[in-house]
Amino acid sequence: MNLLSPQLPILIIDDEEIVLKYTCSILKKAGYTNLLSLSDPRQAEQLLHSQPVSLILLDLVMPWITGEVLLKRFRESCPETPVIVITSSSDVRTAVNAMKLGACDFMIKRVEPARLLSGISRALELRELREENCSLKRSIDCAGLSKPAAFGRILTEDPAMLKQFTKLEIAARSSRTVLITGETGTGKELAAEAAHSISGRLGELVKVNVAGISDDMFADTLFGHKRGAYTSAADDRRGLIEKAAGGTLFLDEIGDLSRSSQVKLLRVLENSEYYPIGSDSPKLSTARIITATN
Repeated sequence: MNLLSPQLPILIIDDEEIVLKYTCSILKKAGYTNLLSLSDPRQAEQLLHSQPVSLILLDLVMPWITGEVLLKRFRESCPETPVIVITSSSDVRTAVNAMKLGACDFMIKRVEPARLLSGISRALELRELREENCSLKRSIDCAGLSKPAAFGRILTEDPAMLKQFTKLEIAARSSRTVLITGETGTGKELAAEAAHSISGRLGELVKVNVAGISDDMFADTLFGHKRGAYTSAADDRRGLIEKAAGGTLFLDEIGDLSRSSQVKLLRVLENSEYYPIGSDSPKLSTARIITATN
């Protein structure tokens, strides 16, 4: 799922038209184009009955029916759909009660765009994880693989290992970062190759053993640099993240990565952004990241 273009729409429920327009404007500028807005809360349940949504932004104080009542009903009728409560009340008890009723986040009206967008991003990730878990539960005991050829280089008839193949096949279809664990020689790199093959990503699979990269070279190797970034930087250099654009970046022995290099990698994992050395402008990473450690 592309989190900026969820297949199902985002539903915004608020009785104030100006709030609906303000919220929709922020989301559209950020790239969220699949939106539904509703000013009459009485129509919400009927709408959801005919049109599933990926996320609900819900006001609490509304005429005819309150947001708290709707939140309770949403938890029963569509528990897989995350709900962000946005209200004019800054009372802590209101926030706590909303979270107890099942809201995944709580915001005050006229929320800053950055805060709103980060909350939406987390909520959509939560939904994707819930869907993956449900898919995993449904599929884990099913016999056979849809793409057994992807595991052709891993020779086994062990039922436990075949079950791991099923888990990996399901995870490979998502955009999630994957961590593969296992002792040395158990086939972690082969598993990463299988995941890339199953994912259907058009870019290449780029492999790097991070244990063999010094802290000084880590950022240059992954992020690249701009010409003149340092004395010997005579030309621009593409990093491995850019090389893996649209494909998969496999970081082996991730457990050996130093703390300082972990900090440099964190921005990529959280926001899919990175800075080439010597650049003031971030680049967007389209590489899916798979990691492995013993």
